[in-house]
Amino acid sequence: MSILLAADFDASEWAAWLPALQAALPGETLLRERTGDDIDIAIVANPPAGALHGLPGLKLVQSLWAGVDKLLRDPTLPTGVPLARMVDPAMNAAMAETALWAALALQRGFFDYAAQQRTGVWRQHGQRRADETRVAVLGLGQMGQTVAARLAQQGFIVSGWRTGSGPVDGVLAEADVVISLLPLTPATSGFFDRARFAQMRRGASFVNLARGAQVVEADLLSALDDGQLSRAVLDVFATEPLPTTHPFWQHPKVTVLPHVAAQTDPRSAAQVVAANIRALRSGQPLQHLVDRSRGY
Repeated sequence: MSILLAADFDASEWAAWLPALQAALPGETLLRERTGDDIDIAIVANPPAGALHGLPGLKLVQSLWAGVDKLLRDPTLPTGVPLARMVDPAMNAAMAETALWAALALQRGFFDYAAQQRTGVWRQHGQRRADETRVAVLGLGQMGQTVAARLAQQGFIVSGWRTGSGPVDGVLAEADVVISLLPLTPATSGFFDRARFAQMRRGASFVNLARGAQVVEADLLSALDDGQLSRAVLDVFATEPLPTTHPFWQHPKVTVLPHVAAQTDPRSAAQVVAANIRALRSGQPLQHLVDRSRGY
């Protein structure tokens, strides 16, 4: 049997991923193009719509990305075939590093000092402690739990919330920093709108490391402009790459990252993929399966 690699990779990405997967899967036949009818596993990374249609022997779709919302929007995605998402300890650690950097920079006012440098201003501000700073982590999957633990280790007062666990308004109202790691589902699309930002403590900061479609961007800009929010740190956007004319680029209260908070590491991710494929081959339970009804 063969494994199809269905990925929207450029040459440099193929150069990183293909050797890593080949090394992790000795004895397996990896195909970049569909040939024959013996494909029983697909390893995917933003495959074009229809890439997996018409594979009668398919037994597993393994994503190289943590988010599977784009996959689930493909109406030709085979039903009844297990879909596994990427849960990579190295990615979780990278996300925790980004969240900790953002929380520390917000706590200590480092974004404000960076703005002062650009205008040649020497001004010292009060120094708030981590144990005086409340951080709410929204989304408590593998990444969210790792982030919350890392922040707590640093001394922040950490609270968490997951969809379906009750109202979120109380969590938002208490936080100085709100960090979103929510999965993108119909319930979380447009989640952060004018009403949601109004529920936050005035002067709080918002960090989005999840999905851009969860934010009503015009409402976020309004909340920043009227002082309801003091700053936004954004790694994801409704349109990516972020258009050069977008107001986020030049807004004094917005820090833009180009979707790099936690990139998949081929070295560690290939081992996660290989473990699931070995489980399939030996009849063992698969890991990190997606509940299609929930969207993650």
